[in-house]
Parts: sequence; structure tokens; C-alpha cells
Amino acid sequence: MTKVSMTIDGVRYDDDVEPRMLLVHYLREVAGRIGTPIGCDTSNCGACTVLLNGLSAKSCSVLAVQAEGAEITTIQGMANGEWHPLQQAFHEEHALQCGYCTPGMIMAAADLLRDNPNPTEHEVREGLEGNLCRCTGYQNIVRAVMRAASASQRAAS
Repeated sequence: MTKVSMTIDGVRYDDDVEPRMLLVHYLREVAGRIGTPIGCDTSNCGACTVLLNGLSAKSCSVLAVQAEGAEITTIQGMANGEWHPLQQAFHEEHALQCGYCTPGMIMAAADLLRDNPNPTEHEVREGLEGNLCRCTGYQNIVRAVMRAASASQRAAS
């Protein structure tokens, strides 16, 4: 067992873990952050994407011990009493069907908008290319990210 400490959605966790435990399993099984789904365990789908020290990371490709000392934000930590603008935009644009990919899409979009608060449609598509949706065809997802970016621009001015 290896001792790990990390902050998840503003709460500090200190635990002993198997050195080979994936971060996605730690988040779900130890920290109870079940909003982060286990999609493929091969880093192909992106459903398990979280923000690791502010950058999007597929939590099925990170060991819990590699997140030692990290600040992690999950989909559950995005909302602060009310929906995050990305969550609201996904709802308003009907950017989900089954919802399985939604947490990862929103987390990847948050990272994209942090670096590029006013992306073009092409930049949104490129920014989300590591996340797969098997239901929607992506158009509403792209519209939702564009809507959230626009709302953030209006709020800033």
C-alpha cells in the first residue's frame, strides 16, 4: 500500500492505496465521486475526464499515486450551489442523450475554455476530439460549448 493525499472538489483525502489503482477507481470507490464514469479503461472514450491541477486528464490513464498532492475537480465539483455555465449550456442545447459522455465532455470543455475563452467551432471540435459520444453526432455538444463561451464573455463585460 502507498499513502496518497489529494484534494478532490475542495475536500482533502489521505488514504492508503494499491500502487496500481487507477485514479478513476479511487475517485469512485474511495472518494465517492461517482459522477465520473468508468467508460472504457483504455483512455479511448474520455468519459472519465477530470481536471487534474486545472488540466483535463483521463482518469483511467492516471494512477492514484500519480495524483499525489494534486487538486482534482470532477463533474460534481463543477457546480457551486448552481449549475456551472457549461452544465447549463449542455442542458439548454440538449447536448446529451444517454449522458454517459457528458461529464468528460464538460470537463474537457472547461479546460478548453480556460485556455481559449472565445473558441471557433473548429477549435471546439479539436478541443473535444479525445472524447467520444456514441449518441448525439456532436452538433449540440459543440453548440453548448459555444453557448457557454458566449455566456462567459457576456458575464465578463
